[in-house]
Amino acid sequence: MSTRILGARVIDPRSGLDQVTDLYLADGKIAGIGQAPAGFVASQEIDAGGLIAAPGLVDLNVALREPGYSRKGNIASETLAAAAGGVTSLCCPPLTKPVLDTPAVAELILDRARKSGHTKVFPIGALSKGLDGEQLAELVALRDAGCVAFGNGLESFRNSRTLRRALEYAATFDLTVIFHSQDHDLAEGGLAHEGAMASFLGLPGIPETAETVALARDLLLVEQTGVRAHFSQLTSARGAQLIAEAQARGLPVTADVALYQLILTDAALSDFSSLYHVQPPLRTQADRDGLRAAVKSGVISAIASHHQPHERDAKLAPFGATEPGISSAQLLLPLAMSLVAEGVLDLPTLLARLSSGPAAALNLPAGSLQVGAAADVLLFDPQASTLAGESWHSKGSNCPFIGHCLPSAVRYTLVDGRISYQA
Repeated sequence: MSTRILGARVIDPRSGLDQVTDLYLADGKIAGIGQAPAGFVASQEIDAGGLIAAPGLVDLNVALREPGYSRKGNIASETLAAAAGGVTSLCCPPLTKPVLDTPAVAELILDRARKSGHTKVFPIGALSKGLDGEQLAELVALRDAGCVAFGNGLESFRNSRTLRRALEYAATFDLTVIFHSQDHDLAEGGLAHEGAMASFLGLPGIPETAETVALARDLLLVEQTGVRAHFSQLTSARGAQLIAEAQARGLPVTADVALYQLILTDAALSDFSSLYHVQPPLRTQADRDGLRAAVKSGVISAIASHHQPHERDAKLAPFGATEPGISSAQLLLPLAMSLVAEGVLDLPTLLARLSSGPAAALNLPAGSLQVGAAADVLLFDPQASTLAGESWHSKGSNCPFIGHCLPSAVRYTLVDGRISYQA
């Protein structure tokens, strides 16, 4: 399959390219930009006048819910939802059933993704067996089976010595470890950010220090062991500051933030809507502003959806009894474009945080439109709008943005030159 994309504004953050030109795709690769390669014959053409062509988005955290939680989602439904949001490559966390702590589970996910997936799927392996923080998982075997990094989610290691040994082992084999820094004891039983809103609503709080205390420990262990580390789901301005200080000291650390943390604050909880129940929690406007500044400066180099689809019943109980999480991968591009509409980020910077930034954080073969790179391309209309929920592909409708009119609209998502999603 060879494709000619005509007249798009091509933006490639990695190379700095930003011009109206044509793209030529052949054999799953970018074959040419601006000028057709010798002997090129297009089997299909896409008129992209007025559209923006960007690298396919790279989402570092999309819960596919397979295996084990088919009532919430599966690889086919959630990768289609992600493709509709402009995503061509995604990482899935190890929170499956059974846990992604053996090569067999990794191979199962990759096999099903090849057969029914609409995006490229990169599994994140469990750092410990069963995510219990006690025994190290088979990291090298998991790497050989296709896992690109290792983490324990919010199930933190309670024993710092055990964590240190795990990081030393990962560093020996040059493996990337993903931290979701939240102190178990400080966060236990909490439902919302510990502040005025939680007090007003009578909800048990999770203090900022639940993040910063764990983050400080984790950064010190990273410094001691030399492991390559990625810090995921930052929620506080102080946490972003700690990452900036670590990067200034030369530590090999990167970070991401959930897109909804850049848009919402704990004020959204005012009517007890369980759609805003997330872990770690939404924090204050000052925290949101600090996270936005860190994204703009590049301290936080990746924006992720942290997509967690749930069945309808999971959000129907009283707030404290509901399951946390937002289904948002399908709205990744339109929601992110609201940051451009508000003047928080310029378009090239936003696209960098959604493509080349996350790809570089985990060393993924994605996030670029350079000749020879994989033909993973997003075509979107910046002047159009998306009515969230009008066409919904995720099995989880637990999204507080449904019904909102969002800026821009995805027109085509191409994976290896093949149209994976077309509006």
